[in-house]
Amino acid sequence: MTATTPHPAGGLPRGLLLLMSVATGLAVAGNYFAQPLLDLIGRELEVAPASAALLVTAAQAGYALGLILLVPLGDLMERRRLAVTLYGATAVFLLVSAMAPNGAVLMVSTALTALTSVGAQVVVPFAATLADPAERGKVVGTVMTGLMLGLLLARTASGALSELGGWRTVYWAGAVLMALMAVLLRAFLPRLGGDGARQSYLGLLRSTVAMFRLEPLLRWRAGMVALSLATFSVLWTSLTFLLVGAPYAWSESAIGLFGLVGAVGALTATVAGRLADRGLVQVVSGAGTVLLVASWAAMAAGASSLGFLLAGVVVLDLAHQAVLNSSQNVVYALRPEARNRINSALMTSMFVGGAAGSALASAVWARGGWTGVCVLGAALSAGTVVLWVLERVTVNRAAGRPPLALVRTPVTTTKGE
Repeated sequence: MTATTPHPAGGLPRGLLLLMSVATGLAVAGNYFAQPLLDLIGRELEVAPASAALLVTAAQAGYALGLILLVPLGDLMERRRLAVTLYGATAVFLLVSAMAPNGAVLMVSTALTALTSVGAQVVVPFAATLADPAERGKVVGTVMTGLMLGLLLARTASGALSELGGWRTVYWAGAVLMALMAVLLRAFLPRLGGDGARQSYLGLLRSTVAMFRLEPLLRWRAGMVALSLATFSVLWTSLTFLLVGAPYAWSESAIGLFGLVGAVGALTATVAGRLADRGLVQVVSGAGTVLLVASWAAMAAGASSLGFLLAGVVVLDLAHQAVLNSSQNVVYALRPEARNRINSALMTSMFVGGAAGSALASAVWARGGWTGVCVLGAALSAGTVVLWVLERVTVNRAAGRPPLALVRTPVTTTKGE
């Protein structure tokens, strides 16, 4: 299959879609294995707690570099080969982590694991390209559900496996699963060539940055997903601080299980995708931004009410999925031949926003506690509403429509309106 055959007859087979969804989840999960294990790792490798915590920073930095430097290669290289290579490399680096003799080796292997784990972000636009255009929203939503479940459940799985065989068991298991995924992707993914064969690598990177200048919708959507993930990160960074104190006083294992609550919201990504396939992508976007704000009202009451807290977490995860999935559908329609570069630009923006949200949450918690965190989360969420409204006004004004008109989006669109 080449770039001139964007999707197979009949669309993407269900079995292949399931494989791609599981593959994305496993790829990102490796970046979160260490979070509940920092104390165990620090004691065995004789690393100070502050230094052990840098493993999280190393994973974030490695993933950001991978988004910028590796994901655009999907428009230059044959995509199956790129995906399989990245998954195989991730398996190798997880193996190095499992055998790490000291903190320095583990730090480097963690960063390299994160760097190559962006294979997940090669698989997402791969699935979008293989999908029938009328089902692209559902397909992207399904694959992103796998990714978000991997992100949310990695901590729970990591804690459980470490109790069975120590923290190294987590990395051994991750390495085996990633190697298996590489084999399965090699066996079942079709060959798909990029359109950038005559372009240099540096030219490809320049082209990725240029997408922000060339595509106004990408700029709007990059800002929206950045603020949305910042909100998401504010919650998950601060939630542990809330749950360990009064009135909850939960244990670490109980807090880890809270990721299962977030998974409920992640499972709604396919619903947002199906609505987008019906031309309702802007309705999904607008509803998602408003629900982000509403979720923080529930979580503010969650300071003393578990019911409100649970409801707020589910609504926030649902809303984040709606904003992300609808934004992916908008930008993937812009330039099909540059889908990996556009995905690189969008996801880099999103994860920069997520990192900023984590940093802000820590600072605000120290000064304002849960109330301050809720104000921060609501303010960031309100920013997504503002950006969506400004996008609608700008696009509709250019098209001669009322400022906030919600036009049904045909699946064959090329400009995401």
